Amino acid sequence: MSVGRICSRVVATATPGETVRTAARRMADNDVGTLVILDADGTRPAMGIITDRDVAIRGVASGLDLDRTPVSQIMTTPVHSVNESMPIEQALARMANSATRRLLVTGDLDRPVGILSLDDVLHLLSAEAGSIGRLLGTQQAHVRGEPSSLV
Repeated sequence: MSVGRICSRVVATATPGETVRTAARRMADNDVGTLVILDADGTRPAMGIITDRDVAIRGVASGLDLDRTPVSQIMTTPVHSVNESMPIEQALARMANSATRRLLVTGDLDRPVGILSLDDVLHLLSAEAGSIGRLLGTQQAHVRGEPSSLV
C-alpha cells in the first residue's frame, strides 16, 4: 500500500517569518498538529516543519515571546519527505533512519500533498490486526463446528 492512501491530506502551511503564536492559531483553526514551512511565494521545496510539540517545548517552555519569535527559530529542519507513491514499508524505514514521527508527503513537482504520521501507520496496523482477529475467530468456530458470525 502506498503512503498516499493513508496519509492526512490536510496540509496547513506557514512562512518562516510568521510568529509562533500565528502558527499555533493556524494549527488550531485547521485542527492539525503540523505546519509545513514554505517560502512566501511557495515555489521552493519545504524549508521546515513545526509541530505542536515544537511550539510547547521550543517556544513556551523555553520562555520565548510567542508574539515576536518567528517560526524559523523553532522549526525543524531538514524536512524529511516521501513521494505519495512510496510503499508504506519504505516510508517507515525512512522514519526510523531519520528518527522522525512525521514525513511530508509530496506529489507532482515535489508539492506537499499530505503528512504521514506514525499514528497513521499504527491506525492502519490496528485495523488490519482487527480483521485478522475476526478471521481467526471465524476459523476457530468453524473447526469446532460452531455457527460462524462475522462482527
